[in-house]
Amino acid sequence: MPDQAPEAAYTAEPFLPDRGGLPALRQAASGCRGCPLHRDATQTVFGAGDPHARVMLVGEQPGDQEDRQGKPFVGPAGKLLDRALAEAGVDPAEAYVTNAVKHFKFTQAEPRKRRIHKAPSLREMTACGPWLARELELVEPELIVVLGATAGKALLGSSFRVTQVRGTVLEEEIHGRPERLVPTVHPSAVLRAEDREAAYRGLVADLEMAARALS
Repeated sequence: MPDQAPEAAYTAEPFLPDRGGLPALRQAASGCRGCPLHRDATQTVFGAGDPHARVMLVGEQPGDQEDRQGKPFVGPAGKLLDRALAEAGVDPAEAYVTNAVKHFKFTQAEPRKRRIHKAPSLREMTACGPWLARELELVEPELIVVLGATAGKALLGSSFRVTQVRGTVLEEEIHGRPERLVPTVHPSAVLRAEDREAAYRGLVADLEMAARALS
């Protein structure tokens, strides 16, 4: 009987390095085959930013531009997030940004057509969890900003509802560590909103709460 493919186990655990900081972790993640998402994605998109950041922002997964460039939050949603952070009093250059899932999951009607984002499953989020756990361990942020429902489910469990707790400071144990978290919507939800200005103001207000929690 042939050996099971690594992705069949749905866990990134075997791909984590035994030692080293974020550079070693990023290098190891580039070869991750802990779930089937690596097959269609262009590359792993690992976290980036200040390795000693006081605030870590966790989104859902890379988008189309992130998948092509290999960096998180470089597309339209990332640009909007940087603007909202700056307006709320958080320097984007002093933050660390990452995603709960490190590969782009998408549907595509046919080759060369636009790749449409598809939400990762709970199994895929769980498989990718060891990367995020190690990032938290190495960065040791004072505060985690949870961007959207998928990131919230990955960190806080499947019952998480962003609309119920956005803009509040939560204290929870995450991957064995006590953490403070401020949930808000994902910036891509602002771009999709009918009243984009109102949605943007709501995002800034939540990030202002995060800035106050850090002060």
